Amino acid sequence: MAVYTDITDEELTLLLADYDLGAPLTFKGIAEGVENSNFLLETEKGRFILTVYEKRVREDELPFFLGLMRWLADKGYPSAAPVRDRAGETLKRVRGKPCVLVEFLTGLSVRRPSAAHCREAGEGLARLHLAGEGFPMRRENDLGQAAWAPMFARLKGAADDLKPGLSGLIEGDLERLAAAWPTGLPEGIIHADFFPDNVFFQTGKFSAAFDFYFACWDALAYDIAVALNAWCFEADGSFNITSARAMLTGYEAHRPLSQAEKDALPALAHGAAMRFFLTRLADWGATPAGALVKPKDPLEYERKLAVHRSAPDLLVFG
Repeated sequence: MAVYTDITDEELTLLLADYDLGAPLTFKGIAEGVENSNFLLETEKGRFILTVYEKRVREDELPFFLGLMRWLADKGYPSAAPVRDRAGETLKRVRGKPCVLVEFLTGLSVRRPSAAHCREAGEGLARLHLAGEGFPMRRENDLGQAAWAPMFARLKGAADDLKPGLSGLIEGDLERLAAAWPTGLPEGIIHADFFPDNVFFQTGKFSAAFDFYFACWDALAYDIAVALNAWCFEADGSFNITSARAMLTGYEAHRPLSQAEKDALPALAHGAAMRFFLTRLADWGATPAGALVKPKDPLEYERKLAVHRSAPDLLVFG
């Protein structure tokens, strides 16, 4: 989440005129994340999040994202449902940009997840994969393995500026991943950005997931690999195997993994670290001046890549 587009009082009033939400009471930007502009809105009828779509989100993909959010909510999965206006529409425009109002979720994200949090997150991720079964729309993962080498070709200079000699290490990683990338694994709808700041807890229990704007169709185990990178590394860059095992235990309480999926986790986790290193590197020098957002440090994921590179069997448990 972030704020790139400022919304005036007049623009907000005009937007809300299409809804039965009452008058606005408070409205403020949320200065987190790197993708879209987000605002906390309170009206006479309740609290909502207004998202204005920026940057990588393509307007022609929004029906997929909003449809998925509605599907999950209708299946009873704890996530924010888009709000319909009087005409039954969810996708709107402000400042010439697409936008949507979604229900406000209560809960807290954790900055330093414990093993118990990781188990709860694993359960929440498995429940998401199960709730997504049967969703009729499809979107391919445009940030999957096939996209990484072309993306890095434009970023080699930025990598070496970040850390001299880094581009050679990344090229070696990309070659190994291309040769060893798993295929034939169970597939379905994945979140693809299941980070601690996209998950809420209440009294220590998983309560909701949100920010589905990278969701796509891919190997379900790849989503686990994204989460292992996001939840199970310590601040010093070390990998917490206890937390990782807890996450997998929680996940398998709802959806047991096949042996092929378990065997694929090391390569998938290495690849997931590569995906987030590359997108963070691309964002590092591209954040607009004046935006209420701080780009995330690509070196955090460079350190995770180094762990996967030096200990490829680290994620083989049991």
